Amino acid sequence: MCGIVGAVAQRDVSEILLEGLKRLEYRGYDSAGIALLTAEGQFNRVRRVGKVKALADAINEQPCAGGTGIAHTRWATHGEPNESNAHPHASSERIVVVHNGIIENHVSLRAMLTQKGYKFTSDTDTEVIAHLVHLELSRHDTLLAAFQASLKQLEGAYGTVVMDTQDPSRLIAARSGSPLVIGYGLGENFLASDQLALLPVTRRFAFLEEGDVAEITRHSVDIYDKNGDAVERIIKESDITHDAGDKGPFKHYMLKEIYEQPIAIKNTLEGRIASGKVLTAAFGEAAEEILKEIKNVQIIACGTSYHAGMVARYWFEELAGVSCNVEIASEFRYRKSVVHPNSLLVTISQSGETADTLAALRLAKELGYKASLTICNVPGSSLVRESDLAYMMKAGAEIGVASTKAFTVQLTGLLLLVTVLGRRNGMSETTEKEVVAALQSLPAKIEQALDMNDQITLLAEDFADKQHSLFLGRGDQYPIAMEGALKLKEISYIHAEAYAAGELKHGPLALIDADMPVIVVAPNNELLEKLHSNVEEVRARGGLMYVFADRNAHFRGGKEMKVLDVPHCEKIVAPILYTVPLQLLSYHVALIKGTDVDQPRNLAKSVTVE
Repeated sequence: MCGIVGAVAQRDVSEILLEGLKRLEYRGYDSAGIALLTAEGQFNRVRRVGKVKALADAINEQPCAGGTGIAHTRWATHGEPNESNAHPHASSERIVVVHNGIIENHVSLRAMLTQKGYKFTSDTDTEVIAHLVHLELSRHDTLLAAFQASLKQLEGAYGTVVMDTQDPSRLIAARSGSPLVIGYGLGENFLASDQLALLPVTRRFAFLEEGDVAEITRHSVDIYDKNGDAVERIIKESDITHDAGDKGPFKHYMLKEIYEQPIAIKNTLEGRIASGKVLTAAFGEAAEEILKEIKNVQIIACGTSYHAGMVARYWFEELAGVSCNVEIASEFRYRKSVVHPNSLLVTISQSGETADTLAALRLAKELGYKASLTICNVPGSSLVRESDLAYMMKAGAEIGVASTKAFTVQLTGLLLLVTVLGRRNGMSETTEKEVVAALQSLPAKIEQALDMNDQITLLAEDFADKQHSLFLGRGDQYPIAMEGALKLKEISYIHAEAYAAGELKHGPLALIDADMPVIVVAPNNELLEKLHSNVEEVRARGGLMYVFADRNAHFRGGKEMKVLDVPHCEKIVAPILYTVPLQLLSYHVALIKGTDVDQPRNLAKSVTVE
């Protein structure tokens, strides 16, 4: 969601902050702003609605510089996207604030501050932080003390940074429910909501923990925990090599990331398979001891990651003989649940900072789960740090808001976990070798599926005037139909729904007509004959169908039904393979519709607020 970048240096940091914002554009935003402070105390603030480029253009027209500064990309939660609501916010031209998250008691704080004479110029919850710190500064000797006093009055989630225009030497930052990372330089220091923003200037990072407050100057970083005690946070060297500006030969990040899936799966399997067996250590040093006692799995996730969990449920129960429940994180955290003995909580998140998933993990620790494991793409993220075990996806940075390669790598990691638990629950050595062989052959199969691109490009033209669509699948392909529907609605804005194909006659058949395209995923498995019957139900009612089918599935194409041959693959990895043509379909339909493929309206990459 929102992005933060800050710097304290002797040199001008305006370009550093702007580059940092560009690298955070993948998170989704609707406005951007920057505040700079020179050593002499000259203060400049520039805000613009729209892309970071609009902000950069404004600064080029009226150049401003400063060695201390903060910058922000905003995804609206309180107040519409306009310049007044864009960050940074200021109080009395002295206290300047950027903030990610939501201040839940902002209404009462606003009323109190208004009574004390503060005038609000925005509709945001963030502005209360600026005025509150300004008020507390009249009661305390230092900005740090005033900030800490202000934090005690805030309820909600925040990653926030404050700057005092009368003191260019420091920034103060705090983390509660929204991530912040400190970047260490030589005679200069930085902070951001994502280390990707700071890679051009440093490789040394420390992540703030929940409740931490950090005081950052050119030569020092002092961190205090939620009790106000000085603490040390481990500084780690990052090996991330991503360049956020590099799309290569591709028009969009999404297409680039679709085509990166073969190498992403190779990377996630590397070092985790040996002699036809999955290495338990892929899930952490303590995995051997923890996983041997697991009899139940509870998966918690959101969006695309939730669909990955739904596929895995079929695998856990069929292959591993382990009961599995899958739940949306925002639902799990607000209901009473029963924890089965020897249960493993599995969280899935590309960013490792998804607010609802992180809150569900913390709740689960109170409920008595035996252990927790996260499947995540970002080392050092909150989910990784707070889980007992972690499977690092190694998918590479995913910039497009609509997840593609992260989904297929999540599925790959989940299948490895299924195999490890299955081995402890009676899975034969032969079955494990078959699963491993299927996974090792998967990158080549996906390469073949990518060769369908030209065919899918032509097919997408049929959707130019469509506003609705249905996706159908059976068994472990039902969640893939759900994922296909999600991708289409996310980036093309076509209303799309997915159904288990056997549910057609229980309601959805009423929607079938020539204006409702029906997309079917049809691998050659034990449910194929049932699916054939469901397809005939649609055909008999004049529906227009697009069937992605195994070449041995024997679907008969015609005017009312277009059949696209998907490369044959082993049944166990079919959900992963069949995802790829649905991703391509969504991409090409979005191109025809003229939407913003990488940054679809109203959506954010990393959802760090509830």
